[in-house]
Amino acid sequence: MRFRVLGPTQVLLADGREIAVGGPRLRALLALLLLDAGRVVSAERLIDGLYGEHPPRGAANALQSLVSRLRQALPAEHTPVEFHPAGYRLAVDPADVDAYRFERLAEAGRRALAGGDWPRAADVLREALELWRGPALADVIDVAGVPAQAARLDELRLAATEDRIEAELALGGHAELVPELRQLVVAHPLRERSRGHLMRALSAQGRPAEALAEFEDARRSLAEQLGVDPSPALAAIHLAVLRGDESSAVSRGGDSSAVRRGGDSSAVPPTSEKALPSQLTTFVGREEELTRVGALLGERRLVTLTGPGGAGKTRLAVEAAGRLDGEVHFVELAGLADGSDVPQAVLSALGLRDAGLRAPAEPGRQSTDRLVEALAERRLLLVLDNCEHVIADAARLAARLLGACPALRVLATSREPLGLAGEALCQLSGLTLPPPDASTKEADDYAAVSLFVQRAADVAPDFTVTPANVDVVLRICRTLDGLPLAIELAAARLRALPVAEVAARLDDRLRLLSMGSRAASPRHRTLRAVVEWSWDLLDDAERRLARRLTVFAGGATLEAAGRVCGLPSAEFVDALSGLADKSFVEFSGGRYRMLETVRAFCAERLGEAGEADQLRRAHTAYFLEFAWTASDHLRQAEQLQWLRRLDAERDNLHAALRRATAAGDGPDAAGLVAALSFYWWLRGMRGEAARLAADVLDLLGAEAPSGLSEEFALCVYNTSLAGAGHLPSLGTQRSVIRSLDRAPRQPFLLYLSGISTGPPSGGAEHVEELMRELRRLVGPDTWINALGAMGSGSALMWSGQWDRARTALATALDGFRSTGDRWGCMITLGALGELAAWQGDPETAGAHMDEAMGLVEALGSAVDQADMLRTRGEIRLRAGDLTAARDDFAGALVLAQRSGAPEFVASARLGLAQVARLRGDLVEAKRFCEEALVGGLTGWYVGEATRSEIILVLDEITEAERAGAASRPGAPPSAGGA
Repeated sequence: MRFRVLGPTQVLLADGREIAVGGPRLRALLALLLLDAGRVVSAERLIDGLYGEHPPRGAANALQSLVSRLRQALPAEHTPVEFHPAGYRLAVDPADVDAYRFERLAEAGRRALAGGDWPRAADVLREALELWRGPALADVIDVAGVPAQAARLDELRLAATEDRIEAELALGGHAELVPELRQLVVAHPLRERSRGHLMRALSAQGRPAEALAEFEDARRSLAEQLGVDPSPALAAIHLAVLRGDESSAVSRGGDSSAVRRGGDSSAVPPTSEKALPSQLTTFVGREEELTRVGALLGERRLVTLTGPGGAGKTRLAVEAAGRLDGEVHFVELAGLADGSDVPQAVLSALGLRDAGLRAPAEPGRQSTDRLVEALAERRLLLVLDNCEHVIADAARLAARLLGACPALRVLATSREPLGLAGEALCQLSGLTLPPPDASTKEADDYAAVSLFVQRAADVAPDFTVTPANVDVVLRICRTLDGLPLAIELAAARLRALPVAEVAARLDDRLRLLSMGSRAASPRHRTLRAVVEWSWDLLDDAERRLARRLTVFAGGATLEAAGRVCGLPSAEFVDALSGLADKSFVEFSGGRYRMLETVRAFCAERLGEAGEADQLRRAHTAYFLEFAWTASDHLRQAEQLQWLRRLDAERDNLHAALRRATAAGDGPDAAGLVAALSFYWWLRGMRGEAARLAADVLDLLGAEAPSGLSEEFALCVYNTSLAGAGHLPSLGTQRSVIRSLDRAPRQPFLLYLSGISTGPPSGGAEHVEELMRELRRLVGPDTWINALGAMGSGSALMWSGQWDRARTALATALDGFRSTGDRWGCMITLGALGELAAWQGDPETAGAHMDEAMGLVEALGSAVDQADMLRTRGEIRLRAGDLTAARDDFAGALVLAQRSGAPEFVASARLGLAQVARLRGDLVEAKRFCEEALVGGLTGWYVGEATRSEIILVLDEITEAERAGAASRPGAPPSAGGA
C-alpha cells in the first residue's frame, strides 16, 4: 500500500485503487500513525492528538475502538496496525508514505544545492514538490494534534520551493520564475529569501527599477510589522542591483575548484564519482571545520582529522569530501584486525581487482604495487577512515601513494596524526556548547544542543527545549563534552526515560568512571560511561545477544545472527528489536551493525562470560556452510546475486578463516580456502587470497593431512599464483586429477590447477586423454564437463585442429549456458572469437566478442573488460582493421592501468606496437614494446610467453630498421604475423 498525507489523507493499493478509511477522526488516527511510520506511538500521544487537552471520559477505550475500526478498514492481508505495550505502531515502510519521501528528496535537493549541482538540485526538488496535492493533512486539519504537524510540513514545502527556485535561478530560469515569485511574496511578505529571489530574477531580466521597488516594499513591511531592517543578505542583493552587478547577487555555493586538477591530456579522464557512505541523519554543526578542511584540501595533499573517539571525525570527513569536486573514494579501516590488510582495503574500496583474469604471479609483488600502478595517473581524493589502530601501516601506505601518485590527495581520520612530512592537521573536540547563562532560545543555536534536540525528536517527536528543561539539557551536553556519539546515545534514551532521569543517571555513571584508572584513554572515560550505562538498561536476553553479536565483522543478516548467537527464536527476535530500539545495533541495508565503541565494550563482556571460543566455532561453522553454498551457486544462473551476497559477507568470511587458522583448526580453515577459491578468482582478490591461504598452508604442513587432499591443493595453488617462494609440489595437472577419488567439491580446482602448472606437455591429445579421465571421474556434472570441453577446445585450437576445436568450444559454451555461468561463457566466447578470426571470419568473431563484452559488463569486472578488449583488438588486427584495433588496445590500456593489472598493460602495449609497426612507424612500435617489457611478466608461463612475443616483435623491428625498409602501410597482417 501507499499512503498520502500531503493533501487529503489517502490509502492506495498497488494498482492505484483508493481505500475508503472512514470519518475525520479515523483518518486523523491514521495520519498520526503515518507521521511516525514504523515507530511505536504511545496511547497518550494519540489521545492528545485526537482529543486535545481535554479528552473525553473513556478516551482509552475510544482509542481502542478507533484502532479496531482502522484495522477493519485496511485490507485484511496487510493489517499494518500493531499493538505494542507502549502504544500502537503502523508497520509500514516509511518510503511508502509521501511525507517521508518528500522530506528525503528535499534533503537530497538541499545537499545538491549546497554542493553547486544545480541541475540535480532542481530535478530532485521538483520531484519532491510534485508529491503535494494540496495543504498537508487537509481533511483532518481540525483535529487537535494535526495543525502543528501540518504547519511543519507546509514550512518544509515552502523551504523546498525556495531551494528549487534558487537552483533554477542559477540555471538561468529568470523569466519563468517571476510570476511564481510574485505569488510567493504576496502570500509570505515577510520571507526575505523569496523577496531576494524575486529581486534577482527581475534584475536578471533587465528590470532593476522593479527589483529596487521590491526591496523598498520589503523594508517598509518589515519596519511596520516587526520594527526591524532587512537582513544583511537582502541588503547585499539590493546593493548589487544598485551597482548593476547582478552576478554577485546570484552567486551561490562553494568553489568548484576546491580540488585543483592538473592538465595532462594523456591521463585518465577525470570523473565526478563519489563513493561515499550514505547518511541517514542530518549533519549538525562543524561549519567552521568544514570550511577549514575544504581550504586545506585545496592547498595540501594530506589532511588528517584528529580527536578523541566519538568526536565525529568520520562524519565530518564524509561531509567535507562530499562537498568537493572530483572523484572521491572512502576506505573504512575500523574492521581491520591487521595493518597488513590496509592496502587490500583500499583496493576493495576503489573497486579494483587485485589481479586480472589471467594475471601473472610476480615474486615479491605486493598489493601496494598494484595501487601505485592503478593510481599513478588518477586525480582523486582518498578518505582513509579510522586509522588509529593501524596507524603505522596506514602512514606507510599514504607516504608511498602520495610519493608515487602526484594527483592523489588523502583525507585521513585518526586519534593521532600519521606523522608524515607535509601533513596538515585539523583537530576536533566536542561540538560548541552554550555559556552557563544561555537562554532557551540561545541554547538552540549551539551545535551540541541542536544535535541533542534533533536526535531526541527522532525517538520522542514532541520533545523541545523549554525553560523548564534547558538546564538539564545543557548539563547532559556538557557532561558528555559535546561529543556527538555520546550525545546521540544519550538522546536515544528519551525513548524510555524522562530527560531529567537521563541527566541524573549519566552524571552518576561518569563520576563512577572518573574514579578509575587515569591511564585509560579519554575515549573510554567518556564513551565507555555511555555504553556501560546503556548496557545496564538491557535485560538478560538483550545482554546475551549484544555480547554474542560482537563475533561478527562487518555486521550480520537476521539469519546469520539468529543461527550463530544461539538464542531461542522468539527470545532472539525480541532481544534484537530491543537492541535496535536502544541504539546498540543499527539496521541498514538488511544488516545489523554495532557501533565500534559499543562492539568493543560488548566484546569484553563476551570474554567475561567465557563464551568467546564457543561463539567463534559457531561463527566459523555458519560461514563455512555459507561459503560452500555460495560456491555452488556461483556456477549457476544466480551467480550475480551470490557474488553480491559474498561481497556483503567478505569481512565475516575472512574473519572466520583467520580465527580458524589462529586457533589451529586446520580442516575448517582449509575448507574455507577451498570454498572461497572461485569467489576470490571472480573478484580478482588473488593477493589477499594468497596471504590467507599461505597462513593455512603453514598450519597444515608440507603434506596434505588425511582427508584434506583437495583443500591442501587449493591452498598451494592460491598461494603460488601470487608469486610465493618455495611451496609443496603437487606435480602436474594430470597427477592432481588422478589423485582424486571423487568429483572435487570445488570444481574450480580443475581450472586453477591448469593455469598454475600450464597445459600438458603432450599437446591436444594429452589434453583429450586427461579430459576423458576427468569425465569418468565426475560423471554427468555439466559445469565440470563444460570446463573440460573448453580446455580441450583451447588445446586443439592452438595445435591447428580448428574444426575439432570449434566443436569442443561449442560444447563448452552450451554447457556453461545451461548452468547460467557468465564467467565460463565469457572465456569460451573469447576463445571462439579468436578461432573465428584465425579462420578468416571476422563477422562471427565480432559477434562472439560482443556477447563476451556484455557478460563482462554484467560481472562488473573492469580488468576482464580490459582482457576482452585486448582480445578483440587482436582479432581486428588480424582482419587488417588497424584503426579499430588501436582503439581496442588503447581502451584496454586505460582500463588495465586503472585496475593495476600490469599483464594486460603489457599486452595492450604490445598490440599498440603491432599497429604502429604495420603502419610503418617503427619508432613508435619500438617505444611501445620497450614499455611493455617493464614489470608484470615474470613468474608465470603466460607472462613468459608474452615476454617472448614482445622480444620477437622487437627483433623484427630491429631487422627492419637495419634493412631500412618498413612494412607496407595499411597492409593486413598474416595469421602468423599478427
